[in-house]
Amino acid sequence: MSTNHDHQHGLQRNLKNRHLQLIAIGGAIGTGLFMGSGKTIHLAGPSVVLAYIVIGAFLFFIMRAMGELLLSNLEYKSFTDFTHDLLGPAAGFFVGWTYWFCWVVIGMADIIAITGYTQFWWPDVPLWLPGLLCIVFMAGMNLLTVKLFGEMEFWFALIKIVAIVALICVGGFLALSGFVDPTSGEQASITHLWRHGGWFPNGIGGFFSAFQIAVFAFVGIELVGTAAAEAEDPETNLPKAINRIPVRVIVFYVLALGAIMVVTPWDVVDPAKSPFVNMFTLIGIPIAAGLVNLVVLTSALSSANGGMFSTGRMLYGLAEAEVAPSLFGHLNRNGVPAVGLLYSCAFLLVGVFLLYQEGNIMDMFTVVTTLSSIGFIFVWAIILLAYIKYRQTRPQLHERSIYKLPGGVAMAWVCLAFLAFVLVLFSRDEDTRLGLMCMPLWFAACAVLYQLLYRKRQQEKLQGQE
Repeated sequence: MSTNHDHQHGLQRNLKNRHLQLIAIGGAIGTGLFMGSGKTIHLAGPSVVLAYIVIGAFLFFIMRAMGELLLSNLEYKSFTDFTHDLLGPAAGFFVGWTYWFCWVVIGMADIIAITGYTQFWWPDVPLWLPGLLCIVFMAGMNLLTVKLFGEMEFWFALIKIVAIVALICVGGFLALSGFVDPTSGEQASITHLWRHGGWFPNGIGGFFSAFQIAVFAFVGIELVGTAAAEAEDPETNLPKAINRIPVRVIVFYVLALGAIMVVTPWDVVDPAKSPFVNMFTLIGIPIAAGLVNLVVLTSALSSANGGMFSTGRMLYGLAEAEVAPSLFGHLNRNGVPAVGLLYSCAFLLVGVFLLYQEGNIMDMFTVVTTLSSIGFIFVWAIILLAYIKYRQTRPQLHERSIYKLPGGVAMAWVCLAFLAFVLVLFSRDEDTRLGLMCMPLWFAACAVLYQLLYRKRQQEKLQGQE
């Protein structure tokens, strides 16, 4: 199955297995783990570990559904393609443009974050410079070849993995050596997980509050499906990448958060600071803050890079489905959808502009990233609905499938119910509730735009027949 170039749709199959594996890991580890884990621990206590396990488990099944659909027809380049094919052009239009919107929003937030992380070392640097350099550099790399994107994601993800494994090892060492935390006077012990108010010290409400932040940490997990169109031997490598999601959730979230709470009791963890910085400081690393800042900067770069890659491919797929300008369907000589990629980059420049605005930009982005999270939940739900339709209309493809969703249609419905429940949780807090209320405006805009494009296309077809 391995080829250097897929002549039928022009995209290059130059991503190797190691690229796809690390893209999958990078998608499963969000910046929120490094910076937001203090807040999730503060909200939920030890039960935060269970929150990540529950969300990770459901997303694993959603990715299995996506994997079965992508491998049922290797002409599918992403979930937009099978949505268009199974649920119709309107669904394909909505899911493709919503996914593009979500990544552009996250990309703008990343550009703002990258500027903040850069100022840790160079506080006098002009606000516009780090973000602009980041956009130009990553756009240049992405325009050359998909393999360069794969290499960048490989190394970005590797830095995150090393940081998390180091934290787990440090936590294990401190627990075994009987370390006493100078801030709390408590000796490191696994009993911290249940001695300070039990597993649910803030009740079930605190447990559910952690879901909102934890869901955002998993945003991008479906990027492995977008990259599969340009991977060598997708029938082997895509199942490998998806099947390892449970192991990654256990290692990167459960063990890391567990290690933090074993050393420092959950009720002593500062929600305003990164627990990673605290952990490395405890073993006498004076540059702990600088090291973690580097890791978080890398994580933001990885997110922006992944967003840049996926938005270009999404616009390419939408153009092929005739629900986006045909210009986005052109590839450069390296097989990269250059026009779509540059179009998305232009929107990322808005992030640079926002740095100069009055007011609290990060408060605004709490609302905007909530919009993005809701958009991703919509995308995941559409993947499940497409799977249900596929099982109804193409049972023969399911029978021949080498990679089936465990639990089949019943599991798809269970996952849909879970996503609906998460949306209800988003209505509990004021900032996330505002994002939830604003999201229908995006869908209304999409509906109007689709009607205009659809009518125009129908008129062009009628004129062509005359």
